[in-house]
Amino acid sequence: MNRPLLEVKHLIKHFPIRGGVWRRTVARVHAVDDVSFSIRPGETLGLVGESGCGKSTVGKTLLMLLRGFSGEIWFEDKPLHAMPAAELKAMRRDIQIIFQDPMESLNPRHTIGEIIEEPLIIHRQGDQRSRKRQVRELAERVGLSASVLDRYPHEFSGGQRQRIGIARAIALKPRLIICDEPVSALDVSIQSQILNLLLELQRELNSAMLFISHDLAVVKHISHRIAVMYLGQLVEVAEASELYRQPRHPYTRSLIDAIPKPDPEVIARRRLLSGEPPSPINPPGGCRFHPRCPVVRDRCRQQAPPLETIATDHQVACHFWSESTQELGNLGAHA
Repeated sequence: MNRPLLEVKHLIKHFPIRGGVWRRTVARVHAVDDVSFSIRPGETLGLVGESGCGKSTVGKTLLMLLRGFSGEIWFEDKPLHAMPAAELKAMRRDIQIIFQDPMESLNPRHTIGEIIEEPLIIHRQGDQRSRKRQVRELAERVGLSASVLDRYPHEFSGGQRQRIGIARAIALKPRLIICDEPVSALDVSIQSQILNLLLELQRELNSAMLFISHDLAVVKHISHRIAVMYLGQLVEVAEASELYRQPRHPYTRSLIDAIPKPDPEVIARRRLLSGEPPSPINPPGGCRFHPRCPVVRDRCRQQAPPLETIATDHQVACHFWSESTQELGNLGAHA
């Protein structure tokens, strides 16, 4: 088996809430609480969950865009969490990100050519002439004409701007690409084009991807494995096909049931969650999902379940995963 390209161990990231005259810390947002996972070379790990569960915080922390965290982040057996600034800058050639909102991530004062060329300049790749040639090739590779390189971001559609962001991200041929909901702001027809482009580029570059999304249907299309996140913690990690065929955690089951399906009988059997997620400022004790779980028991309210391995490449954080799977099936049969 391939050694992991990226290993995350017990990652914790809290954001302080300050108040009063002296701006003292009065509470903390538990954005990420003890998250561990790995990504293999060439693999796509999908990270899914409801809005506000901490997915994007994980992605930005991996890039060291957010500091003040605890835990360990290892990339190719090198500790990113303890790396000096100069080494970290060099390492960023191998780790790039595609942001959710391409307009916010593109400098409106720079032309498209300047935006795509910027990482090549920062990391001193080639001379000016070779960089210009690379920029043209990158633009054409993501489906843009080289004739548009003198134009500005506001002159493009959302899908075209995302292609520009992708061209910039692959300019240095990174080993790992973090995709932070890259298609959530796009039309459905454009989404499929961008997803197919990402798959093609991944095969060409043999890059690994962390694909962050709240849409399980999208994640299923692109991922090898899927990690499900709820209120700052992972609740299930499994191969994509296994997760959809036999979800073990009640939250995973509810997310899959929420995927739109054009079948009235399927709609009638869906078990959709009620209520809103608890506040990450004051998360509930025990299992964090217990206030919304349809098969909750007393132990769930009192003791937090660990993320344990129940089969090859399948982990779940649920005290009663084997029993709750049967109970949820019975609930669906009687719906």
